Amino acid sequence: MMRLKHCTVALSILATLLLFYNEFLVYYVLLIQCSWPIVDAGRGPAGPAGPAGLRSIILADTHLLGSRHGHWFDKLRREWQMWRAFQTAMTLHNPDLVFILGDLFDEGLWVSNREFYSTVERFHSMFHVPRTTQLHVVVGNHDIGFHYYSVNRSLYKRFRDTFSTPSVQLLSVADGSSFVLINSMAMHGDGCSMCREAEEKLDDVAQTLRCTEADDNVCLQQGTDQYAQPIIMQHFPMFRESDANCTGTDAAPLEERENKFRERWECLSKESTERIFAKLKPRAVFTGHTHHGCHHIHADGTPEWTVPSFSWRNRNDPAFLLVTTTKHSMSVKKCFMPQESTVIRTYIFGGAIAILILLLAFLQ
Repeated sequence: MMRLKHCTVALSILATLLLFYNEFLVYYVLLIQCSWPIVDAGRGPAGPAGPAGLRSIILADTHLLGSRHGHWFDKLRREWQMWRAFQTAMTLHNPDLVFILGDLFDEGLWVSNREFYSTVERFHSMFHVPRTTQLHVVVGNHDIGFHYYSVNRSLYKRFRDTFSTPSVQLLSVADGSSFVLINSMAMHGDGCSMCREAEEKLDDVAQTLRCTEADDNVCLQQGTDQYAQPIIMQHFPMFRESDANCTGTDAAPLEERENKFRERWECLSKESTERIFAKLKPRAVFTGHTHHGCHHIHADGTPEWTVPSFSWRNRNDPAFLLVTTTKHSMSVKKCFMPQESTVIRTYIFGGAIAILILLLAFLQ
């Protein structure tokens, strides 16, 4: 009887330790090792965060499940992982800004209004930020559908009104940095109403940037911020032929990297990319969509970071970016979250220990 009691206590302690480590502590163990990248503050004024500059967390492709896809446990497991990872990152890193680069939802183009708004509530619960942090999102194809066969004005309007995300938005922050948030599905240039709206807003943003770059007195009188080369945030990667030049542990598998990207499906068209670059002259671009990581340098020297998916459902090693910016400088660091395979192996190892404890208890 005494042996059984001791065995039960030992198993209870083991199970508690396994759960505490795998579902809570492991996120701190890994993410505390990832620190903010440092920029050369001497090249421009310091931001609201002090000499460190403005600090942003960038992630993509959270794909919150709806009622159509996935098992309830699949949903629970993945959403717990994203919630714990995000809230741990918020606690440890306390960013000024958070950007989520589209595909917030997995089934946004299919769900009813009731289910959509229910999923929105889950999203805000999982990705809650304090008042000192601004949260900005861009729309992805899973949120409203691809341009050619699924997207329609009602789905776009529902997402736009819920998250206050116009098709093209200029975001200027206190340290002088400028961000342009773009609806990728509206960049097809085919004259649809959504595309016309986006083109007009893109022209307005380009005009504002030209005005501030020229240090025009009219801009100053209107209270327009001083010029800073913008940073683009959008869901689709800019045009590139493939992921062939992408490297790193989170890059696409080798057998996929040579696959050619289809314009307007895996990336923006070459024409739209050139038009955006010509009008905005960005200093950097951040994108998602592929679920894989990539650092790509465009022909004009503009760097682009494609952010891997934030969810275990899309990859074994989710990640996000820490980005530090001043008006003239920028530095980027990638932070990896716990690998799902490692967590599973830890549970298997704990299960083996539990079996050993039981065997020893019965053999004595």
